[in-house]
Parts: sequence; structure tokens; C-alpha cells
Amino acid sequence: MTLRLEQMYQDVILDHYKHPHHRGLREPFGAEVFHVNPVCGDEVTLRVSLSEDGQTVADISYDGQGCSISQAATSVLTEQVIGQSVSQALDTIDAFTEMVSSRGTVQGDEDVLGDGIAFAGVAKYPARVKCALLGWMAFKDALARASAAKQAPAQAHAGFEEVAQ
Repeated sequence: MTLRLEQMYQDVILDHYKHPHHRGLREPFGAEVFHVNPVCGDEVTLRVSLSEDGQTVADISYDGQGCSISQAATSVLTEQVIGQSVSQALDTIDAFTEMVSSRGTVQGDEDVLGDGIAFAGVAKYPARVKCALLGWMAFKDALARASAAKQAPAQAHAGFEEVAQ
């Protein structure tokens, strides 16, 4: 990675840290989770809202405290996955996780990751990988809970119809 590219990535991270997107917990939401990195104390409370049919990420809001990497990565996450299908969002999480966990062997795809590509350099610093992944893993957890909550009423209703017939 060139020095100029590294500086650009640092600027993206700093901008998301200083001017976080979607920060501040909002309602309504389908699931809320709290994740903490026990090593450094970074923490995030994250809420996810899905579309009525449960197929699209309608909103993400969060609040947290921690280092610039953890907070900026969560801001980037919100910008990248709001509006994506649940399937696309999971693919984006997988791509980000693979990139930051690769120790520099996977460069990442800017078309998939958007500003998330700025965290490629984190892969060279294993102690910071958990910082970058904190919000992303919280989102994955909240997404699973929100999806389950959307499916549970439909399944309960379907069961009721079968009994009623």
C-alpha cells in the first residue's frame, strides 16, 4: 500500500470517528445488542431494524465509546449496509472480516466494502483487529436476533392457521 493511499485511508477513518454516521440510538428497532472488547474496553450498543418482510436492513443506530478504529468502523458499517438485503449485508460482513483478519494477505474489494476498505491496514496489527470488528460483530448478532424475531410471529401465525383449519 502506498504512503498516499495509507494517508487517505487514515483520513477516512478519522473523518468517521469525528463525524460518526447513524450514531445515537433510534426507535423503532427489531433488536438491540451490547458488545464490549474486554481487552481494551471499547463498547457498542447497536440497534437494527429490518423491513416489514425482514429481507432488507432498514436502519442501524448505535452508541458507544472506544478507540477511533472501533467507533469509525461501526460508522462505516452503518453507511455500507443500510438498504442492503440481509444476504448482501452478511456477505459484506464476511468480506470485511476476511480482510481485517488476513494479516494483510486479502486487500478487500472497495465495491463490496465502500469506506470499509480503509481498514485494510488494520490487518497488519492483530491487536487492533478486534477493535475494527466490534461493531460489525454486534451488527451480525443484532441481525440474527432481528431476523429471528421477524420469523417467529410468522411461524406462530402459520401454526395457528394449521390448528384452526
